[in-house]
Amino acid sequence: MPNPRIIRFDRNARLEAWEDFPAGEIVSGTPKQNGLVLFEDKPRGLSAGVWEQGANESRWIDYPVNEFMTVLEGEVVIVEQDRTVSVKAGESFIIPKGLRCRWTQAGHVRKFFVIFEDASGARNAGPLRTIKVDPGVPLAPSAPPAAEMLLSPVPVQHTHDLFTDATGQLNIGIWDTTGYHRKLINFPRHELMCLLEGSVEFCDETGAVQRFTAGDTFFVPMGTPNSWKSEGYLKKIFVIFQPGA
Repeated sequence: MPNPRIIRFDRNARLEAWEDFPAGEIVSGTPKQNGLVLFEDKPRGLSAGVWEQGANESRWIDYPVNEFMTVLEGEVVIVEQDRTVSVKAGESFIIPKGLRCRWTQAGHVRKFFVIFEDASGARNAGPLRTIKVDPGVPLAPSAPPAAEMLLSPVPVQHTHDLFTDATGQLNIGIWDTTGYHRKLINFPRHELMCLLEGSVEFCDETGAVQRFTAGDTFFVPMGTPNSWKSEGYLKKIFVIFQPGA
């Protein structure tokens, strides 16, 4: 089988009609939805892609999945039992599995998503909250790549973890780095990256290069052969899925 490849997410991708939401889940608005799955690891319950729906309001639900989202168009308001959280175009957020909430949107919404449908039965530790991603959150020093993996001086890196699911496989946060060049490896995890600042080039085993800059979102499947080369400062949101043993 061919090696996996990095997937660039296109906010204007042509979507397909998906099955309507069950009538019992919608208080008002349209049950119709469209979407496109750009990556799926079905055995592990992981999927990522693009989704859209018109104005609607859900009933109270215990959110059934762990989900990271970036709103591309419109506004989502998550109603919790003691507060509401508004997420507008250009902003990202996380809903942990099990959160008691209502999803509301006054108009059309389009988003990128990463969903982990955890079937283990493990429960996220409370109190559960909608987590709105703050790109300016203070970061703490983190370990750089091993020196033997580098083709450049060791970079200085920082991170801030926003969410780890009950299984420990899904980790979401903010990360930054000074410029560096890493050797070709088979990528050891699934990862969605949303670049906030800077740019990076990936080179595969054939010599083909993909370049991403601030504002780009892309997915690197586990096992993808690639090297990393960033010339200057880079900052990203990361959504990492590291399968358990």
